[in-house]
Amino acid sequence: MLPEADVFKCESWIWAPKMPFTREACHQIVHSAVDLIRYFSEKKYCLSESIRYKKILQSIENKIKSRIYGRGRGWAFTKTDFVTEFGEDNIHRALCNLTKAGKIRRICRGVYDYPRYSELLNRQMSPDLDQVAHALARKFNWRIQPSGDAALNLLGISTQVPGRWIYLSDGPSREYEIGKHSLMFKKSALKDVGFKYRESGLVVQALKALGREHVDQKVVERICQQLESNACDRILKDARSVTGWIYEVIKRICKEAN
Repeated sequence: MLPEADVFKCESWIWAPKMPFTREACHQIVHSAVDLIRYFSEKKYCLSESIRYKKILQSIENKIKSRIYGRGRGWAFTKTDFVTEFGEDNIHRALCNLTKAGKIRRICRGVYDYPRYSELLNRQMSPDLDQVAHALARKFNWRIQPSGDAALNLLGISTQVPGRWIYLSDGPSREYEIGKHSLMFKKSALKDVGFKYRESGLVVQALKALGREHVDQKVVERICQQLESNACDRILKDARSVTGWIYEVIKRICKEAN
């Protein structure tokens, strides 16, 4: 039997009313209670921080989704298109989440699009190869220019979708498989890709692909339809150094457009 001086009666314990404890035992209980309070306080803090972090990520994801939707269906992009506003890790998480949710589509490594949708076919349409090409050009800081069949298709001179889209580039030669199509970047001289305006290079490359003997009135009219009314002055200044017969056709196109 312990001396009465060494006994402390803790009568507040529900499970053991009037059960005697030594002072040392009670001190241990108090310390344990303090540790438990500290533990749950830290856990609550971690939980609140986790919730706050998830809210931040959700906010970033919503902002990125808003940027994508604002560009419209068919727009292709990479994480490079968002790095000025958000951190790379947050962009990567947002794009992964949006892909899993079916909001965007992964086309190839590092390239996504906001897919076009066909109401008639009730399914997503194939990626816009021109959009994909420009997304890669922005990513690698290349200057590019559609060539051959790609230029003819984009100007509406040919309705046949080429199986291989070739772009002239000031970067290295590379090729990508996009679904059933091939997207090729061909390293070229600066004079072929150095146009200031997209329309200039597009018209020049389309005329080159056709050849002088195949440029008739229908071709001129079709190109006129594709150009904005204020584009002619820009093109005439931008394309002054091209081959003589091509520049003559451009002057003819601009004259009829006006």
